[in-house]
Amino acid sequence: MNYDDIIHLPHHVSKRHPQMTMLNRAAQFAPFAALTGHDAAIQETARLTSSQRLLDDSDNEILDRKMAIIRSKLAESPTLTLIYFQPDEHKRGGAYKSVTGRLKKIDDYLQTLILADETTIPISSIFEIDGEIFNKMDDV
Repeated sequence: MNYDDIIHLPHHVSKRHPQMTMLNRAAQFAPFAALTGHDAAIQETARLTSSQRLLDDSDNEILDRKMAIIRSKLAESPTLTLIYFQPDEHKRGGAYKSVTGRLKKIDDYLQTLILADETTIPISSIFEIDGEIFNKMDDV
């Protein structure tokens, strides 16, 4: 087809409607998310979690001895480094976390350790305990 008859005609400008800005014109052709939340669901599915490792008898015995030492030194508010398993809120598994802080108290009813900054850690989730109070002890 040959458009010579219309190619040089002036561009029509409406007298009623204001001309649209280039930004607004471009926005008409921008992509949109037809499935709201789909990307978030894919990212959540792809997020990795770990399984909680079970301690063997010797590891449990070491933790029990360390807990006894902690109880005997509780009045000193010892500084501890705890590695514990934190279950994931949304899917099976979780992640191992490490926290260092001064021990405030042991809640025997709830079976938790409470640090000075109010961090609460379930005793059953603890994987490893370290601190200066253990450096002076033998066989721990």
